[in-house]
Amino acid sequence: MLDTQYSKMTKRKTILSGIQPSGKLHIGNYFGAMRQHIRMQEEGDAFYFLANYHSLTSVNSGKLLKGYTMDVVLDYLALGLDPDKCTFFAQSDVPQTTELAWILGCLTPVSLMEKGVSYKDKVANGLNPNIGLFTYPILQAADILIYHSHLVPVGEDQKQNIEIARDLAGKLNRAYGKELLIIPEEYIVKNVAIVPGVDGRKMSKSYDNTINIFDEGKTLKKRVMSIQTDSTPLEDPKDPDSCNVFSLIKLFADVDSKEEIMQKYKAGGYGYGHAKKELLGLIDDYFGEAREKRKELEKNPGYVHDVLSEGAKKARERAESVMEPIREATGLYRSFKYE
Repeated sequence: MLDTQYSKMTKRKTILSGIQPSGKLHIGNYFGAMRQHIRMQEEGDAFYFLANYHSLTSVNSGKLLKGYTMDVVLDYLALGLDPDKCTFFAQSDVPQTTELAWILGCLTPVSLMEKGVSYKDKVANGLNPNIGLFTYPILQAADILIYHSHLVPVGEDQKQNIEIARDLAGKLNRAYGKELLIIPEEYIVKNVAIVPGVDGRKMSKSYDNTINIFDEGKTLKKRVMSIQTDSTPLEDPKDPDSCNVFSLIKLFADVDSKEEIMQKYKAGGYGYGHAKKELLGLIDDYFGEAREKRKELEKNPGYVHDVLSEGAKKARERAESVMEPIREATGLYRSFKYE
């Protein structure tokens, strides 16, 4: 069996997940992934990274990417990610990741990439069909495997990419006759909230239908009030289960409040404008404390830089311990060592 320095040090499983800094984070990101990331930092040896290499497949402005990256860092820290409980870092701070991606790419059949469902979906949604997007699963596999990750929490839409990572780890191990990489466990997140956007489709930056986590004031009100509803008259009863506004209310309200609002829908005399105002208040209450924390963090860029710097150091140390035996097995010459 694979015997690594990590397995000798701890029996805690390594949890790995990343998020692309390709735009402002919205409440779909929060309920779909971020909230779980923050919870799981208590449950294992968590590595969370800013997937800025992946963002290059769709963001072609250095100024924008840098800004988005810092926004994501501030968002996570404000919402409760604790750098003392997890390793939080930028993908580009770990050069071993792209090193491993090239090695894995040399073992990857073109036909495997041609079967990529995620690639086809993204191109269908208007993204430029570049090679980075095409080979995205290889870099994602390197992201996962370079830290000897055990659990990679993802939604059903990423299931194929996790299977590719498992497949490529096996190919490398078999090619060199050694167990150089841990094959991660499939950990498909169940019951993830499907968060509707203001147009009723799944909330996504690609559709420009988002409500951003840290929107407030007039900006937030404008987005909430733009949520599409049907034309049922004010005085008539309404079906909360078919209403986009109520779908969002359910994410924020406690059990009693949800029941109370549901009964208002069914009773009639309660308009969608009333529901939107309820939603607006719930969002303000839910994210109010995090908003204030984020404003304080913005005043302390040195602390934010230190968080990423320390996280990167820890991530490189783990990645280097994985790469050393791979370089030896593959015969790659190296005249220097990483820190």
